[in-house]
Amino acid sequence: MSSNTGKRNDWLAAIDEAIDERFARMTEVRRWLHAHPEPSGHETETARFLEDLLVREGLQPRAACDGRGLICDGTDRTEVPMIALRADVDALRIHDGKQVPYRSQNPGIMHACGHDAHSAILFGTLSALRHLENSGRLSWPIRYRAIFQPAEETCEGALQMIAAGALEGVSAIVALHVDPTREVGHIGIRTGVLTANCDEMRIVVQGRGGHAARPHETSDPIAAAAQLINALYLHIPRVTDSQEAVVVTVGQVHGGDNANVIPEEVELRGTIRSLDRTVRQHTMDHVRRLAFGVGQTTLTKIQVDFGLGCHSVCNDAAIAELLRSSGKQVLGHAAVSEIARPSMGSEDFAFYLDRVPGAMMRLGCASHRSGRASLHTPNFDIDEEALRIGAKVMAQAAVRWCNPDLPAVSRPQGESPEAGDS
Repeated sequence: MSSNTGKRNDWLAAIDEAIDERFARMTEVRRWLHAHPEPSGHETETARFLEDLLVREGLQPRAACDGRGLICDGTDRTEVPMIALRADVDALRIHDGKQVPYRSQNPGIMHACGHDAHSAILFGTLSALRHLENSGRLSWPIRYRAIFQPAEETCEGALQMIAAGALEGVSAIVALHVDPTREVGHIGIRTGVLTANCDEMRIVVQGRGGHAARPHETSDPIAAAAQLINALYLHIPRVTDSQEAVVVTVGQVHGGDNANVIPEEVELRGTIRSLDRTVRQHTMDHVRRLAFGVGQTTLTKIQVDFGLGCHSVCNDAAIAELLRSSGKQVLGHAAVSEIARPSMGSEDFAFYLDRVPGAMMRLGCASHRSGRASLHTPNFDIDEEALRIGAKVMAQAAVRWCNPDLPAVSRPQGESPEAGDS
C-alpha cells in the first residue's frame, strides 16, 4: 500500500471512529428534540438547546432569524474553500400518536418530517470534525459551516438565513433528508431536479350569509367552496398533459361559526406542485379561471392569491457525485441508488442552490423498529441507526470537498436560475 493510500484510509477510519463515539449522544439529542418540538416561526428553545451543545464542543455559533436559527463555522481558515452543511429544525402542527419515551410533550406539535434527526446528524458531524481537526487526524485543512435553519415547512427559513449571511464565503452546500420509503443503510441520490415547485394557494369565497332554513335568500360560500374544490380536483388533471406532473391540494377549509347559520365567507388554503415552469403558470391561470366560473354560477365573489412559493431543488452534478462517492465509501456501492424520478414534495433548500452549487440526498430510515410510517403522519419515526450513517456521509463529504488534490467544483458565473426552472 502506498503512503498516500494509507493516509487516505487513516482519515476515513478516523471519521468512522469519531462518529461511532458520538452516536449515543446524537441519539440523545434527537430524542430531546423530538420530545420538545417547536413549529415554524417559534424555534427559539430548539436553537437555544443546539447553541448550548455547540458551545460545549468549543464552537462559536451565532444566532440568526431572531434567535430561531444558528450559523456555526468550524474554523477561521481563509485559504480553503468553504462547504456549508444544512439542517432544518422546525416541527409540524401534527399530534404525535406514538407511544415511545421520546413522544412529543407539546400537544399538537410533532417532528413528523425528521428535522430532529437532521439536526442531530449535523450536531454529530460538527462535533466529530472539530475533534478530528484538534487531534490532527485529518490529511488536509478543512473549512466548513453548519446552518441550522428554522421555518423550512413554511418556505421562509432559507431566505431568512441567506439574509443573515449564511452563504457568505460559501462555495458549496450539502444537505440530507430522511426517507421512510428506504431501508436504513441505504441512500438515494439524483443529479438534476429532485423536488417539485410548490406554491401556496389562498382562496377567499365571499357570499351573502343568512339562516340555514332559507338558503334561497343567501349566496352560500360553503356550497361555492365545495363546488370549487371539486372543480379543482376534477378539471386540473384534464387540462394538463398526462406526461406532466401537477398536484393541486386543498389542505385547509375555514368557514362558519354556527350549525344553523350560512356564513358570509369561507377561506381555502392549499398548494400547487409541479415540475415544469410552464405547467406551473398554466395551472395557476386555470385555478383563477375555475374560481371565476364558480363565482359566476354561485353568485359569490372568489379571490385567488398565490403566496410565497418554493421552486425545485436542482442537484449540481459534481456535488451530487461528492455525496454519492461518500455514501458508497460508508455503505458500499450496492447501498447507494439513483432516484429515478423527482419527488412532488418541496424543499426550500432550493433557495440556497440559486446562489451556490449544492445537492441533497435521501437517507433511508425505515426498519421493523421504526414502523415505516410516512412523513407528515402522526406515527412517523426513524430507525436511529440512520443518524450514524448520515453523519458519516456528511463528514466525509465535507473533508473530501476540501481535498487540495481534487479540482474545485464551480458553477458558471451569471444570473441565478429562474424560479421554477427545471
